Amino acid sequence: MVDLSFSFLDLEYFLLILVRVSCFVFIAPFFSMNNTPAQVRIVISVFTAALLYTSLTPADGVLYSTVLEYAVIVLKEAAVGFIIGFSGTICTAIVNFAGSIVDMETGLSMVTLMDPASREQTSITGVVYQNVLMLMLIVSGMYRYILGALADSFLLIPVNGAVFRGENLVAVMTRFVGDYISIGFRICLPVFCVILLLNVILGVLAKVSPQMNMFAVGIQLKIIVGLCVLFLTTGMLSDASGFIFTEIKELTVSFVEGMM
Repeated sequence: MVDLSFSFLDLEYFLLILVRVSCFVFIAPFFSMNNTPAQVRIVISVFTAALLYTSLTPADGVLYSTVLEYAVIVLKEAAVGFIIGFSGTICTAIVNFAGSIVDMETGLSMVTLMDPASREQTSITGVVYQNVLMLMLIVSGMYRYILGALADSFLLIPVNGAVFRGENLVAVMTRFVGDYISIGFRICLPVFCVILLLNVILGVLAKVSPQMNMFAVGIQLKIIVGLCVLFLTTGMLSDASGFIFTEIKELTVSFVEGMM
């Protein structure tokens, strides 16, 4: 006969696990998309917390004497979940940065679309890159790594065991800014180089034949050439996704080390 009894201490410990998991699901990539029903997020959070609870034992660090102390523990667990999930979310924002540069070079920067995943106005190319990144995340099984990182965080950072080291977290963010720009330019580099070469050719033609309206011709050529380059470099998006997934792994590990 299955014994479903539990103590009040077990309930408190389970709720603390649920707080970290639910905050992670709220902000983590793929799980936090706004087109995902709220009921699905709740089920994922509760089911994942239940699985983690069965493999963990209540720690002595959860002991408290007042309600205020328990509230502080809840806030700490929420912060840990947010930070771990945020490490993946800010990495996926790299494709929006690359898409903005591509649209600026091709003359499509004035055109924006409503991204159904984030419900924010973003560039056309940014939406394309974002959708491809989400597909690669599903196909490559990267979402399993993200959930695995959350599960491993309970071993490295026990409940109520987080120590937020501000200097380490700031250093990690500073390093990420450099990687953010570097990876973003790698993604949009083919379009950037081709459009730069096209601008040079249009500049030479403007000197050779001043009577030709290079401004009107250049707008159309930039759009056509830019779309052609995007089509020809579609096969490179898998490598670009690999760069971003590697950055997610490194940033997640760095954030966890900054809270140990």
